[in-house]
Amino acid sequence: SLMFSADTSVLSFTCVLHGAVVLITELCEQNPESLAQFRKVVPELVHIMKGLVMSGYSPEHNVAGISDPFLQVRILRLLRILGRNNDTASDAMNDLLAQVATNTDSSKTAGSAVLYETVLTIMDIKSESGLRVLAVNILGRFLLNNDRNIRYISMMSLQKIVQTDHNAVQRHRGTIVDCLKDPDASVKRRALELSLALVSAVNIRSMMKELLLFLSSCPPELRAQAASGIFSAAERYAPSQRWHIDTILHVLTTAGADVRDETVPNLIQLITTANELHSYTVHKLYRALVADISQQSLVQVACWCVGEYGDLLLRAECDDTEPVQVTEDDVLDALETVLQSHMSSPATRGFALTATMKLSTRITHNVDRIRSIVSIYGSCIDLELQQRAVEYNALFKKYDHMRAAVLERMPVIDKTSPGHSKAQPHSLDACPTSSSSPEGDLLDLLGGLDLMPGEGCGGDLSSVFSVLLWCPCTVCDSSAQCGLWAYVCFLPCVPLAPSLTVYEKNGVTLRLQCDRQMDTGVSITLSASNSTDGDITQFNLQAAVPKVSLTIHL
Repeated sequence: SLMFSADTSVLSFTCVLHGAVVLITELCEQNPESLAQFRKVVPELVHIMKGLVMSGYSPEHNVAGISDPFLQVRILRLLRILGRNNDTASDAMNDLLAQVATNTDSSKTAGSAVLYETVLTIMDIKSESGLRVLAVNILGRFLLNNDRNIRYISMMSLQKIVQTDHNAVQRHRGTIVDCLKDPDASVKRRALELSLALVSAVNIRSMMKELLLFLSSCPPELRAQAASGIFSAAERYAPSQRWHIDTILHVLTTAGADVRDETVPNLIQLITTANELHSYTVHKLYRALVADISQQSLVQVACWCVGEYGDLLLRAECDDTEPVQVTEDDVLDALETVLQSHMSSPATRGFALTATMKLSTRITHNVDRIRSIVSIYGSCIDLELQQRAVEYNALFKKYDHMRAAVLERMPVIDKTSPGHSKAQPHSLDACPTSSSSPEGDLLDLLGGLDLMPGEGCGGDLSSVFSVLLWCPCTVCDSSAQCGLWAYVCFLPCVPLAPSLTVYEKNGVTLRLQCDRQMDTGVSITLSASNSTDGDITQFNLQAAVPKVSLTIHL
């Protein structure tokens, strides 16, 4: 075993001592079984370190007023290894670490190196709470250093400990937020990550103001990360639904091209659940749509909202904001602008076309204009948009009596349902094919397939039927959310699974069995079973069947 003394004669041989510390460090890292033996030298290491900090021993090893910073760093690194997960060794070095932290000058690079190693040691051993706060304060002082490298490593260290010492890091929130203005992109990125980690229910409003201000001027490569972080923080700590909606709309207005794909359905789900804010939201989104159609995510949400709540927009009644005085022609002009703009993606045009179609049941004087708009896209070069237009034209011509029911408002989307991530309102791929899972999907009657209009069943509405199930059961508590709205869409020309479980919760199981497929119809058996001890009441089955031979056996 390697042991050494801390008397003056040995201290004069700095390189020997330095080499001994390096050797012990390597032995401990390569062979963890030796840790127990080398922990016996912790008191000697502490004594040597105190001599270096308090008095110094050799002027030729003094660097910028710091006595042999290289040896100090090596000893602190070894102490960190020996004190990790060991109460006795940690207690033996707590006082020493406090002395180093309070007596080392951080104005020089050598002192900053010793202090940084001290902070790492404090955070890695079982140190006292007051000592950990002192370490966080040292990192906070590093944030004020003119050297960008020191600021960068300080934020990296704070990022690692923000979860365990959240309150201590919060005291330096103002300094961290100021680092968002640093011209260096790497420092900005670390400051953004740390700022997002500091957001809490207490400071959500003030922090969000700073983050939104940063988003408006941040480099393009950071916008996606900033937008995603803001969305996550708003979802977790939003003080109200209106604040939540306003925040997301602000992000979409500023950086709509950089947000993730799931942002649109998530915001739509949020809007549908905020019943009292529908009028406020549609007025605000309509103003945003008229002002700028370059942000595709914002335009998609705005089109969806106008299509769903266009009647609220035309009433010009809104208590939360100044209502917009618009006419039916104004709304249709805005949607036509989106449809005709070269900036609109096919998905955005799909939202606009569906919104235009939905308005046919919400306005009174411009149905003919809507029919004309829809018919134009029946020959669109985009196949999905063309198919949707063909189906809408058929709805006008053959199934006008069903139009109001088919185009009614979407039901509230349950975000916790298994198929929520697949539920895309107004998506052009609404119906499942044989390769998709229909369980939990929220489907509309006129959903399309990847088929040309007129080919197979894609352009023939008579080959589609939709089953609507409503099952509010009375076998559970009144507070339980066990009701089901399930739209199950089948097309006879698509191979169906032999058996499909569409609902299984609280002891209630609904299963559909495809017994027979023919050219003109499908035979489906619906089996409903109750595994609870109670009775089920108010069980209703509704089937919308446009010219399909349907036989359901209960």
